[in-house]
Amino acid sequence: MTARKLITTPFTATSTADDVLAGVDLGGVRAIVTGAASGIGAETARALAAAGAEVTLAVRNTAAATAGPRSRVARLDLADPASVRRFTQAWDGPLHLLVNNAGIVTGGPACTAQGWELQFATNHLGHFALATGLHAALVRGAADRGEARIVSVSSTAHMRAGIDFTDLHFTRRAYDPQIAYAQSKTANSLFAVEATRRWAADGIFTNTVNPGGVATGLQRNFTPAQKRSLAAAEAAGVFAYKTVGQGAATSVVAAVAPQFAHTGGHYLDDAQEAYTVPDDAELADHPHGVKEWALDPATAERLWKVSANLTRN
Repeated sequence: MTARKLITTPFTATSTADDVLAGVDLGGVRAIVTGAASGIGAETARALAAAGAEVTLAVRNTAAATAGPRSRVARLDLADPASVRRFTQAWDGPLHLLVNNAGIVTGGPACTAQGWELQFATNHLGHFALATGLHAALVRGAADRGEARIVSVSSTAHMRAGIDFTDLHFTRRAYDPQIAYAQSKTANSLFAVEATRRWAADGIFTNTVNPGGVATGLQRNFTPAQKRSLAAAEAAGVFAYKTVGQGAATSVVAAVAPQFAHTGGHYLDDAQEAYTVPDDAELADHPHGVKEWALDPATAERLWKVSANLTRN
């Protein structure tokens, strides 16, 4: 069987969000960007609004977010199911673009009121509940413009761990914040696979992006061990730091590039579809790849069912 040709774009690791949007008119597009108070999320929201989109900055701390022209700020705490529910119930009208950008890193064990491991709860379960709660709005958006898109922001960290269905919340195994983060980032990719399978007939397509290494507030809770691990990865050439504009570029490619129209379930790296590597591949050898466990359809379907059960109102 001939392998499918990977999707490519004219953009590269050094392209910025503004480069991707040059000449693009997003007038009439309604978008939500989570975690848009700072970092990659703020830059993604700014660039989309500058291209004409109406952007909602969905953030936990509304005082930290800045609304510019064609944008507004709304409160959303992804770790709190009630907050997600209030946000989705308050949304009115169609939605054309949902960028699930927000994420946290913890330095030690932390749980939500429901007993969910905090990184998994915030990075995956909150975004899962947000997207499913906005499904009807996305269907309306797809009817408006021929498709609606969801962008799921992952990380090369996904290569460190798959999904441990026997202990999602680290109630029995020793807590490792890096493994917990990796599991949540694998979940972000698997969401894109199953969301596309379930919703493509509605005109909704979801892709996953790795923004690359960007110095943001995400690293503020790193332990000394996490900082040493990051420094070692940089020294080994696993990644080179990007500007915030360069980090947002791949999210914007997934959001607007014609190459990703009407297709989903892909993992993008440096503005291109990434190549797939075996689950036992080393990150240092394949810093621009995506592991099989992050794209496996059976695992994606199982995770969806587990996530739906956990977040059911």
